[in-house]
Amino acid sequence: MEKLVDVCRGGRVESSHYGHIAVVASDGKLLFSLGDPYRKTYARSSVKPLQAIPVVETGAADRYELSDADLSLCCASHSGEAQHTERVLAILGRAGIGEDALQCGTHIPHSQDAYQKLIAAGKKLTPLYSNCSGKHTGMLITAKHMGESLEDYYKPDHPVQQRILQVIAEMADYPIEQIEMGTDGCGVPVHALPLERLAYAFARMAHPDDLGEKRANTANRITAAMMKHPEMVGGTGRFCTDFMKAARGRLFGKAGAESVYLIGDRQTGVGIAIKVEDGNGRAAYPTALETLRQLGLLDKSQLDELAHHYRPIVKNARQENVGELVPSFTLHKC
Repeated sequence: MEKLVDVCRGGRVESSHYGHIAVVASDGKLLFSLGDPYRKTYARSSVKPLQAIPVVETGAADRYELSDADLSLCCASHSGEAQHTERVLAILGRAGIGEDALQCGTHIPHSQDAYQKLIAAGKKLTPLYSNCSGKHTGMLITAKHMGESLEDYYKPDHPVQQRILQVIAEMADYPIEQIEMGTDGCGVPVHALPLERLAYAFARMAHPDDLGEKRANTANRITAAMMKHPEMVGGTGRFCTDFMKAARGRLFGKAGAESVYLIGDRQTGVGIAIKVEDGNGRAAYPTALETLRQLGLLDKSQLDELAHHYRPIVKNARQENVGELVPSFTLHKC
């Protein structure tokens, strides 16, 4: 474990975040690392693009006429804005599935504006506003298309989850029996793999040529959808959205809870996996952008565009600038 980011206030380092980075080529070679690139890590929501693969490969995406924006939403940890919730309802509607089938639980939406509008309208908070409702919608329409039960689609032994497990093992080239399982925040299984295997899975999403025609077409379709509609993956002001906009069709990325971040570069086929050891999400985005800077995958103009994510300002209760987060590491070439 090595230091990733310093939190500075008044010219002093007040706190530091430590963690791990793995940078892997599409042929599986570990190119750069920091800390322990083999740390076994729950991927959390960072593998939603992999979890979307069965939505396409089963034929559910075509049967229910998923647009690129719809498919991007299946990969999302969205903000609960109207652009997200209305799209979830539209997809479910085309599949003849009610909103009450969503089993992702409830939480306050990331968008405070959306939450205030919900309160003002006197509406109840429902699973529709969960940041995972897009992913769960993809799971539900896949089950419906395959003639499988809807009420338990989120359970580990359900065919929906078994297909996802198989896909993750295949994309990471990791023995399925060695994938450790837990339960994610939205109730579905979560998968633990070595960090460099997660990076490799995203490298293969970026350069899927060795996966066979069907899987390659699926990977390209999913990553292109994310980059074309990054507003679906996150939302207004969110890092995933701003990052993919700035990357201009080259890089795709996905955040996961407990400060995990995965990135794929469609030009070089490089995959990147980041885990901040203390799970504090504030350190993940400066780490991701500094990693990309050191690899030469983002230029100065792009970093300037993302400056508020790259070196976030620390504010006090008066909204005065009192400090900043500063990346403080150098990648080790392997």
